[in-house]
Amino acid sequence: MDRLPLLVVCLLLASTQTFSQQLSLFTQYRENQTIINPAAVGNDFFSFNQNLSFGLSHRTQWQGIAGAPKTSVLRGEYLYPTGGAVSLLTGGYLINDQTGPTGFTGLYGRVGGLLSDDPYYGGISVGLSFGAVQYRVDGSEIRLRQSGDVLSGQDVNQINPDVGVGVFAYTLLDGGFFNDDYLYGGLSIPQAIGLDLTFKDKNGEFSTKRVQHYYAMLGLYKFFRGGGFLEPSVWVKYAGNAPLNIDFNLRYQMAQNFWLGLGGATSKTIHLETGILVGDNLGFDNTFKIGYGFDYSFNSFGPYTGGSHEINISYSIDNQ
Repeated sequence: MDRLPLLVVCLLLASTQTFSQQLSLFTQYRENQTIINPAAVGNDFFSFNQNLSFGLSHRTQWQGIAGAPKTSVLRGEYLYPTGGAVSLLTGGYLINDQTGPTGFTGLYGRVGGLLSDDPYYGGISVGLSFGAVQYRVDGSEIRLRQSGDVLSGQDVNQINPDVGVGVFAYTLLDGGFFNDDYLYGGLSIPQAIGLDLTFKDKNGEFSTKRVQHYYAMLGLYKFFRGGGFLEPSVWVKYAGNAPLNIDFNLRYQMAQNFWLGLGGATSKTIHLETGILVGDNLGFDNTFKIGYGFDYSFNSFGPYTGGSHEINISYSIDNQ
């Protein structure tokens, strides 16, 4: 049954203004940490002290529903130690998201400064992402009650600027049970510009509103003898007119080439992840990882939305 287009149509008929999926969720959000927060230091720096990383992610939500959200992300990130008091954070990403007849494609750059005499021991950073996003609506995919509606049979798109901001801090702990472990945290607004996107033609107009999302993240790398580590983390998400959502996750990286993770969210969703890696564990200065994530919702209200699947591939090197 083609339920998603029907849901979109109901929203359109109920009001001339609607909200679509704004930012993609991530099961393996630590792999996309610099997208969530432009001031963040990438997880490969904490795990393997590797400061140059590239990654590719693909996520499919609501398994079994035609037109369900699909998101693909290609990213790159680089921490450049200048040898002075401020190190440079750079990178960028390309994201494409499609949900039924609506979607967007964005291209972003990233720049930031890390205040630290030596990034290995910790620091405080501020960062900015900037780019352009094309929003689109495929009118031919929407079934309308009135054939003369503004979106009847036509495709519309609009390009707008986008900016994200964030702050981030981390430290290498010293002494006691957590000696030589990393503690990190940050706050961010990935899309700081709230936009009212209006598509017009001779019959009228259709509007969709993009709202700011506010994120907070906190985590710890607890390292073990032999190279393994345990990483508990929390991701807090808030957007206007939506409930506060908190993700709790725990990942265990074995010393050889395998990891497992599990977690849950206040939205009654469970998260599972697993993956393999080669490189650093064999004595090389590079790491290749393939990870898989799965979400399942236990909400007792609304339509059944199925599970979500996510694949992440990344490659990182020590380029200091």
